[in-house]
Amino acid sequence: MAKADIKLVELVLKRAKLDSIQVAKIIEDIKFEVEISKEETTEPPVKKQYVFVVSDPYGKIESLGCDFAGWVFQISDDKAPQNVIAQITNAASDFNITPKGRKMPVKTIDEAVCFVPQKILKESGVWAKHKEPVLVIPHSGRIPFPTHEDFE
Repeated sequence: MAKADIKLVELVLKRAKLDSIQVAKIIEDIKFEVEISKEETTEPPVKKQYVFVVSDPYGKIESLGCDFAGWVFQISDDKAPQNVIAQITNAASDFNITPKGRKMPVKTIDEAVCFVPQKILKESGVWAKHKEPVLVIPHSGRIPFPTHEDFE
């Protein structure tokens, strides 16, 4: 629904040659409805986190018995995903030649994600979706379907 300023509504009603008592009642009703709609609070948005699910059909990652963390990056469609590390390295190199980078050069992917400005990453064609590493969840890739025994 389009929202209109109350003053504009009042002006239109006066132009329609309604009597001022009717205009005042209509404006009062509009203000009351606006207050009610402000009081109706919506639920706060749910906080979300990223989870990186890796297909592990042979159970090799799970058999290692340790947790992995990683980062989620976005690249343009025409770039090969295999080149993302080279793009991050290029962005880190570009950062390391800046005055701030000479004072505190980045040496790892973690440091590059945390300290290299998004502007430099974007120039290299990489968009980091967040600065915190994300937990990697291994999964076999299969969805368990119920069997006939489950229905009995």
